[in-house]
Order: sequence, then structure tokens, then C-alpha cells
Amino acid sequence: MARIAVAERIRRLLPALWLGLLAAVALIGTPAPFAELARDVAGRVAGRMLLREAWFSIVVALLLWMLERGRALRAAAAGRGSVLSTEMVLLLATLLCTLLGYFIVQALLPAARLGQGALGFAQLHAVSVGFYAVKLLLVATLAWRAAAPPTAVPAGPPG
Repeated sequence: MARIAVAERIRRLLPALWLGLLAAVALIGTPAPFAELARDVAGRVAGRMLLREAWFSIVVALLLWMLERGRALRAAAAGRGSVLSTEMVLLLATLLCTLLGYFIVQALLPAARLGQGALGFAQLHAVSVGFYAVKLLLVATLAWRAAAPPTAVPAGPPG
């Protein structure tokens, strides 16, 4: 039972930490190099930061998925929910945003910078920023839901 309590605390804390990281990268980390460095160097710095954020997001999403999966299975076994929780769907969506936004769209940016490809650099950058914004909103939703007070378990029939 103590192991479940620790897992529950981690499940409730991680989305808020993840949200803080995403907001810090978006609002402080990526704009700062462009204010101080040459554009090409700033782009490499921001790209490196976003690569680390993407891998961090994948690891956190998978860890939360495992915690949510256990929670959903326990709830389903008790007749209080499905084996696929809302949080699990939100986590799948964050993974999709990370994979598409960083590992697909970001990979196309160097060619677009050279004028190659169907979309220009600004268009691809806007798509990438859009995926990041959606991911940030999804993680904010996860954090909001995790911060909600635990729902009371209905009592069984009087004995």
C-alpha cells in the first residue's frame, strides 16, 4: 500500500514539474539565445534545448503512462472506471505532439532553411510551435487534473 501511495504522489507531482519545464523552455530558454547571440548560433542553442526537452517529455510521458495504467487498472477492477483513463489519452496526445513536432517537423527545418521541401522554414517553424503549444496545453490539463482532490470511493452496501 505504501508503494501505491508513493506512486500516487509522483503521479500528482510530475505533470506540474513537466508543465514548469515546458513553460520555462518556451518563455525563457528559447528566446534568450536569440536576444544575445548570432541567429545561427542561437538557433543551434535553442535546437539543443528543444532536443533535451523532447527526450525529457518522452521519458516523463512514459513514466506517467505506467503510473496511470496501474491506477486505471485498479479503478477498473473496483468497477470505477475504464482501463483507458482520460489521463492516458492526454499522455498519448503529448507523445504524439512531441514525436511530430520535434522528431518530424524539426528534422525538416534544415532543408527548408536551404529552400528545399514543400514548406518554407517559417511555415514549418509555425507548425512546430503549434505542436509545442498543444503539448503545453495537454500537460497543463494533466497537471490540473492531477491537482484535483481525490474522489471519494463510494461505500459498499451497509452490512
